[in-house]
Amino acid sequence: MSDGYWELAVPAPDDVAEALTNFLWELGALGVIEEQVAGGQPTLRAFFPARSEASTLATRVRDYTDGLRALGFTAPDALRVTALADADWGEAWREHFRPLPIGTRFLVVPPWESAACEPGRLTLVIEPARAFGTGHHGSTAGCLVQLEKIVGPGAPASAIDLGTGSGILAIAAARLGVARVLAVDEDPDAVGAACANAAVNGVTRQVTCRVADAAGVTGEPVPLVLANLLSSAHLRLAPSYARQVAGDGRLVLGGLLDAEATAVEAELGRHGFDGADVTSIEGWTTLALRRTR
Repeated sequence: MSDGYWELAVPAPDDVAEALTNFLWELGALGVIEEQVAGGQPTLRAFFPARSEASTLATRVRDYTDGLRALGFTAPDALRVTALADADWGEAWREHFRPLPIGTRFLVVPPWESAACEPGRLTLVIEPARAFGTGHHGSTAGCLVQLEKIVGPGAPASAIDLGTGSGILAIAAARLGVARVLAVDEDPDAVGAACANAAVNGVTRQVTCRVADAAGVTGEPVPLVLANLLSSAHLRLAPSYARQVAGDGRLVLGGLLDAEATAVEAELGRHGFDGADVTSIEGWTTLALRRTR
């Protein structure tokens, strides 16, 4: 195939979706999107340049999913690789990222739709790239819904966004009026994407992006901490959250499967957080907790 692109489509059960997405990026994907039809299983669609060998891509992904299955995960055993022309690739990629209203106050748009607006909504321009967080995933949407509940006219003076990815939560907090937001991620590519998105949204004075591990963020506690991570990370970071969130401050935790939320809430309760406000979107729970002890 001398022109165009390959599309590799593979089912993505919830417990392996993030790992499989990261692997597709490592294989050289130009873009990865997740789609879910009501009642069906999520599917990852990854787009690769023509120079990639279709058979090699398929073999590498099958070897990876076989490894996941050997570790006890519900890994997919079917995939397909399809040839796309240049126009097909561009259309497939852009078609997935349309202006997306979230909650009552946000409209998330890609750069090619940056002129889109809706009365009464804040537009968040987010480049769909390697970093997680375009608003299309239930965990990100849930965090935005909780964020708009928490940040009203009396916005907290500062916040931390742990595992910022695309920077969408940090940017949303800044657009709502938070004066200083520290956005951290251990992935330099994600931090680069967050910085670029902050610039496009005009919030570079409010949002500081830094490469750092979530547990290593120290300093004065802040009134608002956002963390859209996996449940295992929340359990590990619970003592860190207790140091990072100020008394009577709020902690927003995304990235929880609905079945995992109770255990995470109980663990955070042991570290001084309670009063959970719960949002569930497409099987993903977001918890908004208060630091009371």
